[in-house]
Amino acid sequence: MEETYLLNTEGVKKKILHGGRGELPKFQDGSKIIFHFQTLKDDFERTVIDDSREAGIPMEIIVGKMFKLEIWETLLSSMRAGEVAEFWCDAIHTGMYALVSRGMRRIAEGRDPLEGQKHRCGMGNMFDYHSTGYDDLDELQRTPQPLIFIMELFQVEEPSAYKRDTWAMNKEEKLAAVPVLHSEGNRLVLRKEFGQAAAKYQEAVICLRNLQAKEKPWEEGWLKLESLVTPLVLNYCQCQLELGEYYEVLEHTTELLQKHNDNAKAYFKRAKAHAAVWNEREAREDFLRVAHLDPSMAAAVKKELKQLGERMRKKHVEDRKYYQRLFQPP
Repeated sequence: MEETYLLNTEGVKKKILHGGRGELPKFQDGSKIIFHFQTLKDDFERTVIDDSREAGIPMEIIVGKMFKLEIWETLLSSMRAGEVAEFWCDAIHTGMYALVSRGMRRIAEGRDPLEGQKHRCGMGNMFDYHSTGYDDLDELQRTPQPLIFIMELFQVEEPSAYKRDTWAMNKEEKLAAVPVLHSEGNRLVLRKEFGQAAAKYQEAVICLRNLQAKEKPWEEGWLKLESLVTPLVLNYCQCQLELGEYYEVLEHTTELLQKHNDNAKAYFKRAKAHAAVWNEREAREDFLRVAHLDPSMAAAVKKELKQLGERMRKKHVEDRKYYQRLFQPP
């Protein structure tokens, strides 16, 4: 019969189902904990609510990064590598489980875990929490109850032993990561590896946008971060032009120009994307705006307009021939 242990936390009991190996790992801030978990109701059937093995990949949390279900860090910190343990947790520790589970399920489904909560005030987000979108989780949310967590700890990686995901970085680490990602993107562009370069620029933009979300729009701190975002977005758009993702370019340049309507480089890249998808009028308007905003780009604009005219004439000839064949009697 498994022995029950009382952790130094009220409302938590532990049973070791399979002993671990070695010493207790060092769970320092920034350490990555990799584990599988199963969540069960404390009922006669021990109804399974979630099982990370069904998703095919183990769960990861970072120590000290305030994971919404704080008790999990406490539970895992009592385990050795290779250990499997069952934890009974009272309702005082499980009230947030429905929201945590919703996020994990959405990630497993390939959806945004914050869907419905972006750009919303706190009161608006409360209405989202009224329903999780899953019946079993809605029940847990209405009536918080004790839960059982069965966990298998695979390993604990020290902060220096793995590449930190940007979401797990603090403000200083994100700011330090941005120029590194920018430089890596530039290096990949020189090697014409545009897809990988775009991913580096995008990751840097995400770092800065996360920091911007904590600043008041258009004030000094926000503007300083925005000045770093703009060249990264332009580099990202240039990669997308090279990859033929023209509508992606249209989306991001338009968003950029809504905030910075005097950015000649953004107009230039948007004009090239318009030209690529045969939006002749929009392309001409953007090219002419570039020449007006930055006379030094007039020669490049003239060349692009000439190429646009030639392409459009060729397209008109091909279209005319196509329709002549289409309506020619057999």
